[in-house]
Amino acid sequence: MIQKDTCSIRFSKVINEKLDKLALSFKRSKKELFNQMVDYFYRCKKDPSDVGDEILKKDLSAGINRILSFIKQQEKDFLLPVLTDMGFVKNVSGNNKKLLEAIITHLISEADKFSTLTKNNQTILNDVKALLSLQKKKEQLKQQFSNLLEYYIKEREEMGWSSSNTKKEELISYTRESLKNI
Repeated sequence: MIQKDTCSIRFSKVINEKLDKLALSFKRSKKELFNQMVDYFYRCKKDPSDVGDEILKKDLSAGINRILSFIKQQEKDFLLPVLTDMGFVKNVSGNNKKLLEAIITHLISEADKFSTLTKNNQTILNDVKALLSLQKKKEQLKQQFSNLLEYYIKEREEMGWSSSNTKKEELISYTRESLKNI
């Protein structure tokens, strides 16, 4: 059975053994492995005799250089401004911390003052309540005394003392006026 489009290549037994081992390790036939090797070298345009693989090294080196230049550019464009801004933010936050501590200290002293004022206001309020209570008692006493005086005047009139009406009226006015000033 002769296949069409088939070409043959002759190689040594040593190469044949190596090809057998490779085919076995990759679990392919020798023909399939050979076709894949040819496709590989065709696509990557590598020279199989170049054991050091200089083309690959150059390509990798160029790729690494591109990556490094990209990273350096990103560092210039983004990382350095961020670090600079972070330093500024750190300074501002430090200043804000000092201001907040001063505000807290001030608020604590104001709270103490407010507490003192509240106590003083409570004392004043209690004193005003006491004064109002005393004022109320004073008014009650005035009212009781006024009732007593009126009773006295009425009774005196009924008894008929022999004094003139003018003197009686003066006594009454003076007594009422004195009562109001109590």
